[in-house]
Amino acid sequence: MTMETDDNMGLSTKCVHSGIKDYEFGPVIPPIYQTSTFKFKDAEQGARLFKGEEHGYIYTRMLNPTVEAMENAIAELEGGAYSIGCASGMAAIALIFFTLTKSGDHVICGKSIYGATSSFLLQTLTKFGVESTFVDTSNINEIENALRENTKIIFFETPANPTLTVSDIQQIANLAHLYGAKVVVDNTFMSPILQRPLELGADIVVHSMTKFINGHADVVAGIVVLKNADDYPTFRKMSNLIGGVIDPFNAFLVHRGVKTLEIRMKKHCENSLKIATYLEAHPKVERVFYPYLRSHPQYELSLAQTKGGGGVISFELKGGFEAGKTLMNNVKIWQLAVSLGGVESLIQHPASMTHASMDEELRAEAGIKDGLVRLSVGIEDVDDLIWGLEQGLKRI
Repeated sequence: MTMETDDNMGLSTKCVHSGIKDYEFGPVIPPIYQTSTFKFKDAEQGARLFKGEEHGYIYTRMLNPTVEAMENAIAELEGGAYSIGCASGMAAIALIFFTLTKSGDHVICGKSIYGATSSFLLQTLTKFGVESTFVDTSNINEIENALRENTKIIFFETPANPTLTVSDIQQIANLAHLYGAKVVVDNTFMSPILQRPLELGADIVVHSMTKFINGHADVVAGIVVLKNADDYPTFRKMSNLIGGVIDPFNAFLVHRGVKTLEIRMKKHCENSLKIATYLEAHPKVERVFYPYLRSHPQYELSLAQTKGGGGVISFELKGGFEAGKTLMNNVKIWQLAVSLGGVESLIQHPASMTHASMDEELRAEAGIKDGLVRLSVGIEDVDDLIWGLEQGLKRI
């Protein structure tokens, strides 16, 4: 049996107990089934498993109890029917597009997007005859103008990476479904604690679980969460064929990280709002991007759609890239590294790092300027983090 949780239970309770079943010998934590293959009781059971007549385990690429426990936990937190664990966030994104598109199809994608996502659409998916149009998804008119009869997917991040642009999930879903297109939301920046896109009309949610869901910078993993149970067999089959699945040990680490997700997200949000407020008032800062600042263009939408501003801040310095380089080379406590969502605070330069692979023209259109700096705010004492930033800012 699965540990009983329901929609009336609090998020911390769900984080601790979701996905867990009764196991042999009574462990309170799902065991790590570090095995490639599973033994059948008899030939008849093996045949039933391969026919799909009985739930069970054949081969870890296909399904594994440790992975399944983690998948069920994330599906429950997101309010989805099923989820599929992947070897990375990009493996999860590839799974979505390979499952839902074919030659001749069209995709609409947000302009402000993770660099590798845009590269995948422009450099890989085009080889299979799938065309992509990039728009500002915070502008519903741009989406409507880009829609075609062959549009299969509207894909966007909200808040977007790294500009923190917020898009109206419900409004986009209502429009997309009129055209028969599926809405896919990359919810990496928010996690299911702060935002649940499936409840707002999205069809699929994707995460780089490397980030907030795992939260400890020691795993590379992704996940696809499906709202419709009927989509599961097709996605699971494609996952098996591509083979980009998460391994049992990483699934175990992710599931362990989930247990503290709610309390970590509270601290990320608390620290981020204080740091964003500090930066906005700083004389050497040109502009700050954070959804819960009143100056954010989609501030009201952020309050309505989410339960917190998240743990990522972007800002532009007076002095552009050279000022940003001075800051990054002189901060204290903050570590100069890409990625985000861990308990430790990181600082990086999107144009030359995470979004360097992105088409230069598209990067400019998305508002990713050369002077933009991105922070991943950790759970350290916020006064120490502000002090650490000040050590770099005063050198500019």
